[in-house]
Amino acid sequence: MRMFSSVEFTAKKVKMAEFKVHRVRFFDYMPTAIRAMAFNPRTERLAVIPGQDGRAAEALCWLGQRLFSAGLNGEITEYDLENLRPRYTVEAYGGPIWSISSNSQGTLLAVGCEDGTVKIFEILEERIQFQRNLDRQKGRIISLCWHPSGTLIAAGMMDMIKIFDAESGRATHRLLVERGVGASKSREVVVWSIAFLSDHTIISGDSAGKVQVWDGLTGTLVRTHLVTKWDVLALSSSQDESSVVAGTSEGTVVQFQFLSSNVGPQDKEWVRTRTFKNHSHDVRGLAHTDTAVVSGGMDTQLVVRPLLDKVEKNTQESALRKIAFPHRSLVCCAKKAGLLLFQFPDHLELWRLGESNGHGSPGDSLPVKRKPEKLIQLKRKVARIISAAELCLHVEAGWRTPLSTSFRLYRLQNNTISVTKVSRLLRTFARRSSSASPLTPPNSLLPPRSSVLVVALNQSECKYLTPSDPSQPVHLLCVSEDGKWLATANTDCQIHVFNLDKLKLHCTVPVYSSCPTAIAIHPTNSNLVVVHADQQKEYTEWSRKLQKQGLHPLWMERDTPITHIAFNPKNPAHIILHDTFMFCIIDQNLPLPEAKTPLYNQMTLRSLPESERIMHSHAFKICKNFQHLLCVRLLEDHSLVVVERPLLDILSQLPAPVRQKRFAT
Repeated sequence: MRMFSSVEFTAKKVKMAEFKVHRVRFFDYMPTAIRAMAFNPRTERLAVIPGQDGRAAEALCWLGQRLFSAGLNGEITEYDLENLRPRYTVEAYGGPIWSISSNSQGTLLAVGCEDGTVKIFEILEERIQFQRNLDRQKGRIISLCWHPSGTLIAAGMMDMIKIFDAESGRATHRLLVERGVGASKSREVVVWSIAFLSDHTIISGDSAGKVQVWDGLTGTLVRTHLVTKWDVLALSSSQDESSVVAGTSEGTVVQFQFLSSNVGPQDKEWVRTRTFKNHSHDVRGLAHTDTAVVSGGMDTQLVVRPLLDKVEKNTQESALRKIAFPHRSLVCCAKKAGLLLFQFPDHLELWRLGESNGHGSPGDSLPVKRKPEKLIQLKRKVARIISAAELCLHVEAGWRTPLSTSFRLYRLQNNTISVTKVSRLLRTFARRSSSASPLTPPNSLLPPRSSVLVVALNQSECKYLTPSDPSQPVHLLCVSEDGKWLATANTDCQIHVFNLDKLKLHCTVPVYSSCPTAIAIHPTNSNLVVVHADQQKEYTEWSRKLQKQGLHPLWMERDTPITHIAFNPKNPAHIILHDTFMFCIIDQNLPLPEAKTPLYNQMTLRSLPESERIMHSHAFKICKNFQHLLCVRLLEDHSLVVVERPLLDILSQLPAPVRQKRFAT
C-alpha cells in the first residue's frame, strides 16, 4: 500500500499516559515549490511566493515598504500588506515577465519581458504607471538588477549581459557569456541571475553552472567560478557587498567573499569560501542578511542558515532553522465526531477516522477494524486558490466553512453526511468578509485589518470587536471551549484577548519581541498559552519558573517552530505541542530537565531499564519517530490523531537535480 494512502493504529506508552494513536498518511497534499523570494533589510521582512498553476510568479521585489511581483501571465501585482492580498495588477504588454527590480531611490520599477524589452514604471502613491521602454533586444530578458546609483541597469539574457543607461535607454556594454568547457556551440547559456554592485562589479549565475565576475565599467570578464555541472539559479549579495551567495539546481548554496589576495592586502578578489547543502533540489530563492543566508526552492522548505562568523556560537541565533510550507494548518479535526477536514488548493475533503480492534503493547500496530472513509469532496466551481488561513471545521455545532473574499457557509448533516449551503447569512457577510483569517468555533470572523466580526449563526446579525491597534493583520486566532474567550495574534507580535459574552476587548498581552507561532486557551483554567518563534512561553507561575531556569539547550536548537498547541482534557497539567518533525507532551507537575539531562525520544527511553527510565523522568516527553507532521490532536476518547505528510518520500523518488524548464512556449 502506498505511504500516502495508508493508516495505522499504534499503542504508545508515555510515562504519564497511554494513547491509541491514529497515524494518518492518506492526506496526499503536495505543496508547491518556492519560486521567488525578496528580503527587505529596512523592515527585516522576507516575502516568499510559491508557484500556482496558471499564475506562476517568477520574480518578487520590495520598493520601500511596498511589495511587487511579476510572472508569466505578463502582469505586475502590488500587494496589500495590511490585508494580505493583491491590491491591483497592471498589464505590462510585453508577454511573460521573467524579472523585476526597483531602483534604490524607490522611484522606478523595471521588468524584463519575453519580447526583449525592459519596461520602466514610475511609482505613484497608489499605483504604478508605465514610463518608457529601454532599447529592445532580440532575446527575452531573464534577469535584471539596478546599479545602486539608479543610473544603470544590468540585464541577463541568452549568451550575454547588457548594461543599459537608465535615462537614455541605450545599451552601453555587451558582455558575452562563455558556454563552458566541452559545451555544444548550439547550446545557449541562460543568465538566470545577476547582481550589480556599487563599484560597478557585475556578478552573474548561468545555466552552464558558472558564477562569473565582470568589470561593469569596461565590460570585461574578471574571473569565472565553476560551481556545478547544472544551473546557478539565484544570487543574493550582503548589504555591505562583501559577500555573495549562489543557489544551484543541485540544492547547494555557495558563498563567495571579497577578500585580500596573497599579493597584498590592497588587492582583493572574489573567493569561494563555503558550500551549504540544505536542500534536495533546485534553490530558486535566496536572501543574504547580515547574519544568515535564507534559501528556498523545489523541496518547499525555507532554510535559515546562520553565518557562524557573524554570530556568537552556541546561541539561538547560531542554530539552523527550517520552515516547511505551507506553514499554517491544512487539517481541521472534530474531536467529538472523529472527522478530519483536509484542505487542498482548490477543494476540501472530509474524512471519517477508522477504528481498530483490541489492545496491544506500547509500540504495537493494532489491527484495523474499519478503514478511514472519505465522506465528502467539496470543490469550488470557479478555479480559485483556497487560502491556508480560510478554513474552519466545527462539526460539533454542525458547521464548516471555507472563507475568502466571497464568503461561503455550509451546514454539515452528521447523520446522512451531506452539506447544505446556507444562503441566509451570506448577504450579511457580503461586504464584511475577509481573506485574512478563519472562522473560529463557533461564531467569529475577522474582517480587514484586525477587527473581529462576531457572528451569531442562528441569527442574521454581526458585531465588531476592535483591538486598540487594528493596523496589523491577524495570523493566529483561538477560542476557548466554553465560547467565552477569544485570542488573536497579529503580525506585529501583538496578542489581544476578547470577552465574547460582553463583546469587548478584555486585555492586551505584553508585547514580546518574537512573533507568536501558536496560541491556545486552556479548557479548564483559561490560561492563554503562547509559543513564540524563539521557542519561549510566558507568564504563569510555571512559565516564570521555566524562564528562570531556561529551556533545555536541545529544545532551543530545534530547527522548526511549534505550529500547534493542544491540551489533555483528562489531565489539566498536560500541554501537547508539535512542530514539523516531533510532538511533545509537557507535564507541568514534573520537574524541568536540567541542561545536561538527555532529552530522549520516547522510543529510545522505552528500551532503557526501568530504574534508568525513572532517573530520566522530567516534564518533557518527546516523540520523534514521525514523518512531516501536519496535525496532532487529542480526541474525546483519549486517542491521539497524528496526520503526516508524505512529501519527503515523494521528493526522494524524483531525479536530482531537476533542471527547470521554465520558458514559455
